[in-house]
Amino acid sequence: MRHYETTVQKLKDDVLTAVARLAWNERLQTNDLLNIPEEIIPGPEAQMRCCIYKERAVVTSRVKMAMGGDRANPSLVEVLPIACDECPVTEISVGPSCRGCIAHRCIEACPKGAIRIENHRSVIDHSKCVLCGKCIEACPYGAITKNMRPCERGCPVKAITMGEDRKASIDATKCISCGQCVIQCPFGAVMDKSYIVDVIQMLLGAEKWGLHVYAILAPSFVGQFDCTPGQMAAALKEMGFYDVAEVALGADLTAQHEAAEFEERGGEGMTSSCCPAFVAFVERHMPDMVPMVSTTPSPMVMLGRNIKDRDPLARVVFIGPCVAKKREFHLGRTRASVDLVLTFEELYSMLSAKDIDVTKMPEASLDQASGFGRAFAAGGGVAAAVAQGLKERGSTVEAKTIACSGIEECKLALLKMSKGVLPENFIEGMACIGGCIQGPGIINRSKKNKAEVTKHASQAGGRTIADAINQIGGIPAEVPAASSDKKPGGGVEKVRVEAATQA
Repeated sequence: MRHYETTVQKLKDDVLTAVARLAWNERLQTNDLLNIPEEIIPGPEAQMRCCIYKERAVVTSRVKMAMGGDRANPSLVEVLPIACDECPVTEISVGPSCRGCIAHRCIEACPKGAIRIENHRSVIDHSKCVLCGKCIEACPYGAITKNMRPCERGCPVKAITMGEDRKASIDATKCISCGQCVIQCPFGAVMDKSYIVDVIQMLLGAEKWGLHVYAILAPSFVGQFDCTPGQMAAALKEMGFYDVAEVALGADLTAQHEAAEFEERGGEGMTSSCCPAFVAFVERHMPDMVPMVSTTPSPMVMLGRNIKDRDPLARVVFIGPCVAKKREFHLGRTRASVDLVLTFEELYSMLSAKDIDVTKMPEASLDQASGFGRAFAAGGGVAAAVAQGLKERGSTVEAKTIACSGIEECKLALLKMSKGVLPENFIEGMACIGGCIQGPGIINRSKKNKAEVTKHASQAGGRTIADAINQIGGIPAEVPAASSDKKPGGGVEKVRVEAATQA
């Protein structure tokens, strides 16, 4: 039985499960789809909004997102307008602590003349206020505060603003699809597009179309489903997947290639490339630093390519904690390697809709990655794996690593590297604080997640990165490098994912 941290989580699961159940039963084209809002919100009393009709309207919007959302909207994450109307407008206000002092520092600090004194108290003219916050800094009593909408406050790249209709608006040119707004919105008015229907239809049609649909599981799945890795593999096969593999194996491939690339660069400044939200941040907000980003594909891409090299009938579905992985797929960057992407939340709903209890499944075999590959899921894991890759290569190049957790830390490290004052020469960039173990698509947001991944990594025993790669037949073939301002040389150029420059 899943524990829901918030009612928003439960609502999301209810909708995804309802849509998935219809998809499994091939009834999406029937009136049953129209009945979902009333089934989830039976009434007669409203539980969350002003009335059951508005609650049902919100569910209808969520059903659309569960079925892929607005395909014409370039954003992977969308605001549901009907649900976005309860938050107070973001503004600076004067509270009861204002003492009506005669210094009037707030007035002097305001560059727009938006503050005046009425009845010995400061008053802000919001038609003039530009939210600069200078009055907040100036007030000696701390009486002036800035109230921000949670989605705006949570967005690390300031991609969310209030539109003219006072509803949240996402700037697709700034958004990095990190998913923080999805987590932060207390009204569930922000949601990521889902490919849950596409995956189910692929599984249902696999035999007819002669396809082998593989599930590749991100290592952060441990601790999320209250089952063993073997039981999860069995559950996925019961669902219809042809086979299951750990993305940690792809992490081993990435670590080896990233180590080779770092060595070929002579140990000059470089960053990791496995987090698509981090890469998007560099591309969109610090483009001058793009040459510093590794040209090595992410673990998802590396493993997907490896599987497709071995099986021409393969179709690959990535399952992980990440919304940005959907962006990677949405932009077409992984079409040669990965066909669809799901989050753990969506996987849970698919299992529920098919009445599969993972805790009661027998053990099934699961490919054995190294502990270094499995540790990619937690902050510091990528850096440690690259250092291990250099060690296994017998390299004389030293990786002085720094693990950056969250966009703010990443930005600071990148700025220092750009100015040549960063002591380290390798930046591990993770958009989510704590790494993938705290991604927006997880089921359990707990401090125990890191311990679970550490335990899973320790169970790999003494397997090296090379041991794990040899187990799956070595390096994936014909993965061409993308063009960049600064290419490493030699064989490393061959490991960049096909179509990486299309986005």
